[in-house]
Amino acid sequence: MTEEAIRLDKVSLWRRTQEEFSYDLKKTVLSFFEGKYKQPAKKLVLDKIDVTVKKGEKIGIIGSNGAGKSTLLKVISGILQPTSGAVRVRGQIAPLIELGAGFDADISVMDNILLYGVLLGFSREEMRERINSILNFAELEEYRLVPVKGLSSGMVARLGFAIATDVQPDILILDEVLSVGDESFKNKCQKRIGKFWDSHVTILIVSHSMEFIQQSCEKAIWLNKGSIELSGDAREVVGTYLKSIN
Repeated sequence: MTEEAIRLDKVSLWRRTQEEFSYDLKKTVLSFFEGKYKQPAKKLVLDKIDVTVKKGEKIGIIGSNGAGKSTLLKVISGILQPTSGAVRVRGQIAPLIELGAGFDADISVMDNILLYGVLLGFSREEMRERINSILNFAELEEYRLVPVKGLSSGMVARLGFAIATDVQPDILILDEVLSVGDESFKNKCQKRIGKFWDSHVTILIVSHSMEFIQQSCEKAIWLNKGSIELSGDAREVVGTYLKSIN
């Protein structure tokens, strides 16, 4: 029996709405003193999600914008904590979600490689040995001592991709990251991800390319308004999803 890599039991997540996030402190304090304070609005983003992923499986996650796809990946990666339910992950995980989200803008590219690697669960010594190959892949060799705030957003994304894929994770989480950089860099990224595809790495990917999901994934999960509409064979799930939107 194949071992489980990821298991979600009845995972739900409530999040504050965008309007509430932009509600500034002064207004909150004033409304509180005037007796008009209302509890911030919350939205159910994930609703009782049950998912089991076996080691080595390649699974595509599909659905319309706002269905909860990226949120689900963030919960699995530990970036967001679920409101209720349990998440179990076995193995080292490399989330390619918001590339560079964990960087410290004020310290050098080299120090960020060490920091990011440690956050992924690798030792400083191991990350030191990987610095040159990471900089080389990201095409940032001459930026080694530059603070991250001195890089363009494209360079930051390249650096994030290079670190997360240079280390050999057990689980790779991909959120539409194949659109990083120019055409030659995109091709380089696709080749590197292709190597993971041919290995025993467990992969979860959110993509709007239904053709890619059908060709590259064994299974698919269709999310609709925070719930699983359908899961199973990738071709069947994608076919049903496409019929529903047409």
